[in-house]
Amino acid sequence: MSLRLVKGRPGIGDQVEGIALVASDNFSARYDLDRINGVFSRRSHALYGQSYVGRILVLNAAKGGVATAWMLREMQARQLGPSALLLNFANPILAQGAAFAGLPLIDRFEADITSVLKSGDRVRVSPRTGEVLVLERDAAQP
Repeated sequence: MSLRLVKGRPGIGDQVEGIALVASDNFSARYDLDRINGVFSRRSHALYGQSYVGRILVLNAAKGGVATAWMLREMQARQLGPSALLLNFANPILAQGAAFAGLPLIDRFEADITSVLKSGDRVRVSPRTGEVLVLERDAAQP
């Protein structure tokens, strides 16, 4: 497989590598996550029951309000947070929360990031340049 580079807007945070967890659903730290057990808890979410801990979350758009900022920080402080967030559309509150938590974030990609990446892909996230590089495609995914 050839490596695939996807560009977004320059983001925040440090470069990180990890395994993607992908869904075209929107994202709220308050309403979608069980922050104690580290899993998606909203039954109607495509990632329901899956662990987000240490994963690079790839989702469509941010939703929710100011609680997201402290929730992201609290999850990171307890080492129960994701490694990075990649969204088609972040909002200022999510960006503030990611910065507060020290969580890498990129949004507004050249293509729908939830269609380009697949769960299980190993990726390198470079927020300063707004780039995501697919290092290894999960062979089990189509």
